[in-house]
Amino acid sequence: MPTADELLSAETVSELARRLALAAGRPTSPALRERAGALDGLGYGARVAAVRDAVLADLPADWAAFEAVVRTALADPGFEGWMTFPVNEAVAVRGLEVFEPGLALLHDLTSRLTAESAVRPFLRADPVRALAVVRDWTRDPDPHVRRLASEGTRPRLPWAPQLPAFVADPRPALPVLDALYRDESAYVRRSVSNHLNDISRDHPDLAVETAARWLAEGADTGTTDRVVRHGLRTLIKAGRPGALTLLGHSPDVPVAVRGPALATPRIAVGEYLVFDYAVTNTGAVPAELVVDYVVHHTKANGGRTPKVFKLTTRTLAPGETLTGTRRHSFKPITTRRYHSGEHLVQLQVNGRIRGEAAFSLDAP
Repeated sequence: MPTADELLSAETVSELARRLALAAGRPTSPALRERAGALDGLGYGARVAAVRDAVLADLPADWAAFEAVVRTALADPGFEGWMTFPVNEAVAVRGLEVFEPGLALLHDLTSRLTAESAVRPFLRADPVRALAVVRDWTRDPDPHVRRLASEGTRPRLPWAPQLPAFVADPRPALPVLDALYRDESAYVRRSVSNHLNDISRDHPDLAVETAARWLAEGADTGTTDRVVRHGLRTLIKAGRPGALTLLGHSPDVPVAVRGPALATPRIAVGEYLVFDYAVTNTGAVPAELVVDYVVHHTKANGGRTPKVFKLTTRTLAPGETLTGTRRHSFKPITTRRYHSGEHLVQLQVNGRIRGEAAFSLDAP
């Protein structure tokens, strides 16, 4: 992922200052010029907030005058990309008081760079009023706007504030997803899948119920199936029976499993856990299989935390055997601290644990 200074560099902020000054009919944008030289050491979130505040300082406090400058900038094709992101955030501050006109400006800005984060203060302040506007966006001819409707209403959008009301009850935003899950744009449908996956984390039964309704609403060219599979991916990895059954992966599928057979029963941090596995369809009909493995990492207190990793999704004919070898890296990563001790690896087929083996990890 690009770093903060690559996304919103001093050069980008200087260019934003120049273009907003032209739009405002002024010789310069002093707050932005000053901010462009004082970005060192700021992470992504702090950098966006600092540039947003400089935009607010340079542009008029009156909404009508503020909007006029931004719309003049929008007439400039060079006003695009990451320089527009803090402008979106400034609209979220200034436009909240006027509400619908603020959302209308975000509607027009989002094709330059997504306004998915900037729309969220409106949804937090008055979800009913904001959703009335957002639902209209689902019929917009611009796929960027249609995606904004889905992405902006995600309960747990990464790198953006959560929407606590939608985490608690995502149903008010479901009409947005219902309108878009068969959208002609894969860009939009991907957002719908990710939104459904957000819902599944807090309301798994509602996510499965929604996916089942979409699948039942009519056959298409496989588009809905792909949306649903991606949207239920967290539930599939977690082995939720309702999600697995909906997608044809019965937890009770007749299989024989060998493994995990460890080639490396003792490893050190930086090395690989290597194991073989084999899964045989012992039934009389083809078997739709989701094969995963679960690593139980030992914690400092001696307990364990499981994490599911994907192996494969396959259809096996009666009597057919799937074999494979997996190399699982224990390379140091910033998001996990490894501890010495006995760990566990398990094979999971259609959500059911079918075999396990212990291994030792030596950590510094």
